[in-house]
Amino acid sequence: MTHVPSQRQQERIAHRRRQAIRSVLLAALSTAVVGTLLAVGITGSPGWPRVERSFFDPGIARDYLPKILDGLWLNVRLLFVCASLALALGLLVAVLRTLRGPVFFPVRALATGYTYALRGMPLIIVIYLFAFGVPGLRLQGTPGVLVLGAAAIVITYGAYLAEVFRAGIESVHPSQVAAARSLGLSYRQAMRHVVLPQAVRRVAPPLLNDTVALQKDVGLISLAGPIDAIRAAQIAGAQHANFTPYIVAGVLFVLLALPLIAVTDWVTLRAARRQNAGF
Repeated sequence: MTHVPSQRQQERIAHRRRQAIRSVLLAALSTAVVGTLLAVGITGSPGWPRVERSFFDPGIARDYLPKILDGLWLNVRLLFVCASLALALGLLVAVLRTLRGPVFFPVRALATGYTYALRGMPLIIVIYLFAFGVPGLRLQGTPGVLVLGAAAIVITYGAYLAEVFRAGIESVHPSQVAAARSLGLSYRQAMRHVVLPQAVRRVAPPLLNDTVALQKDVGLISLAGPIDAIRAAQIAGAQHANFTPYIVAGVLFVLLALPLIAVTDWVTLRAARRQNAGF
């Protein structure tokens, strides 16, 4: 039998629908007003014609868009590779930092020193050390600057992700590990089957936020020399003494980040709803 809402319930639903429509219309109107005021204020300023020629030249943007897109493909590949390796490295370091017992003190000390040092070191300096310092050693089998630059990004972000993973691991109550051990699981099995699944689920939103930050910072690989989107924009800008190619590269990076940002917001909202439902 189909449930038919009461008259009172139908009135409430209709009222909520009207309120939602009113809120959307007000938000759209206020956004349009603010956007119009900003546009009028910026384009009406005395220096706007010069800024427009230097940063928003449509001809230069159209001419160099294909080359910047080719460079962006390198950034996309670096994002997937660096994100995967940084997540794996961060998880490994986090597990090492949570090992108990005096015999593991050297391992914990090394892992702690790594996270402290790399989180405090600017990424640009790490890239310079790897891309230019390592080849200066003249060792046989030294990889190219692209691989070295990617390694610098992985090692730096691995330190940040390690702390995120460690926070998730330590948020799991010790009684769950004790219960798993009482059922006959070893410490490694308890970490794998009990602790880590909960830890990863709890820290999924901050992990995705760090991935969004990584999506931007892969553009720093241009400092090592490879022609990515930023490097291609730099070359084009130098040829014309114009900053429009940088704006094109920035817009492409924003478009690249939008799906990941949307997923991050959805995961964060889903986690908040799950947590509120538990109370």
